[in-house]
Amino acid sequence: MAITHNHPILKPRRIELRKNQTPQEVLLWARLRNNQLGLKFKRQHSVGPYILDFYCPDRKLAIELDGFQHFENKEYDEERNRYLLCLEIKTIRFWNNELNVNIEDVLRKIIGELNFPSH
Repeated sequence: MAITHNHPILKPRRIELRKNQTPQEVLLWARLRNNQLGLKFKRQHSVGPYILDFYCPDRKLAIELDGFQHFENKEYDEERNRYLLCLEIKTIRFWNNELNVNIEDVLRKIIGELNFPSH
């Protein structure tokens, strides 16, 4: 089975998500874009049937920002993580409030993953 990145069928949804970013996504994207951490990130990048908030292809690292809806979607998130891990894509998650309270700590954790990937 071939895995498709940015499948055309998901393009309208990716565009919609980019246009309707959460404040936390806007905040983090401002710090990830333009190779500010030394590597390229993509936002709203799809892998197979899933759309990732942020993705670093060089390190196969997905970054997800979670709001309260993720309390109810744990099974979906676990299934998605398993799927991505089969493709050797690691997902790190942050609660929206983590960005609101201390974005510098979030960035340190991301940089740690970029410098020392654990897969």
